[in-house]
Amino acid sequence: MRSIEEIFGLESGGVLSLVGGGGKTSLMFLLARILSGTGKRVLTTTTTKIRVPTAAQSQQLIVAADPEAVLLQASSCQSASPHLTAAAAQLPDAGKLQGFDPSAIRSFRESGLFDCIIIEADGSARRPLKAPAAHEPALAPETTVLVAVAGLETIGAPFSEDLVFRSHLAGPIMGLAEGETITTQALARLLAHPAGAFKGAPPGARRIVFLNKADTPERRAAGCEVAELLRRQPHPVADAVLVGQALEGMVIHCEQRLGVAR
Repeated sequence: MRSIEEIFGLESGGVLSLVGGGGKTSLMFLLARILSGTGKRVLTTTTTKIRVPTAAQSQQLIVAADPEAVLLQASSCQSASPHLTAAAAQLPDAGKLQGFDPSAIRSFRESGLFDCIIIEADGSARRPLKAPAAHEPALAPETTVLVAVAGLETIGAPFSEDLVFRSHLAGPIMGLAEGETITTQALARLLAHPAGAFKGAPPGARRIVFLNKADTPERRAAGCEVAELLRRQPHPVADAVLVGQALEGMVIHCEQRLGVAR
């Protein structure tokens, strides 16, 4: 069984960005816990917005608009915890944090303080699927691993804004109208389309599809079907497709390696 570092391509560290549907925050903090548990120094942050992490998610939180101020504080508190979270500002509504401009990630990477940087780089209003708007996602050029998250609970459900954020953009990509059933083929189209899950991917970044909430045999089967559909695409979509659960201590039921998507 390969380690999480091997599966996500983080054996030597790097910058991992998360895009797509709901579950990104849970996955970000779970990966941080796993990686910091192996001795890696991990920074979790965002280029959009996230909720203030719980103590179980991150024991160290730094809020400062200036990346250099973040680094100064980080250098003094890393001995207490190998994992910390940073944000640019605390927002007045709903306990959320404002992230950094993607350009700030270079300062964090070049500081040498962190082995791994994990970034929530896309918002989905907690829906399991989404299509990116013109200004999305907010990806740092330093991204070495790009993970597109999608929720398998959508398979078999009616297509609507309740399940698909920016459904007016996703519908034409997926080939669905309001109320039509979301199929594995429709999800595969969203993941494979140039304006879909990997829109704006930095050249050379390793691409991974994470099909989340595979907590029933039916969902696991649907996830494997999506992986097979992506494997059959005429042009490589991703390096790998993972079918798993982010809330169950990182359970990976299936790993389909597709080849190199560059």
